[in-house]
Amino acid sequence: MQDMLAPLASLADVIGMLGTTLVVGAFFLLQIGRLDARSLTYNLMNLSGAILLLISLCINFNLASFVIEIFWIIASVVGLVRWMLGTRPQTA
Repeated sequence: MQDMLAPLASLADVIGMLGTTLVVGAFFLLQIGRLDARSLTYNLMNLSGAILLLISLCINFNLASFVIEIFWIIASVVGLVRWMLGTRPQTA
């Protein structure tokens, strides 16, 4: 049975690595000043990466990782809604 699931697990690993690349890439680009945290690109990279990681976690489940990806998706959706509404954080 496990031999039959091996290709699915490998696919899940590829999907998870792509998600990781997007999330870490977005953070790296933010840190070097190439992306703005309120930008469409930053939020889409985070949302896409978190969704891909969540998909991979459906095959290789880990509760802690699953929970953090749910929160990452929620935060990304909040950022996208704020971007669509054109709202900006108030500065003191």
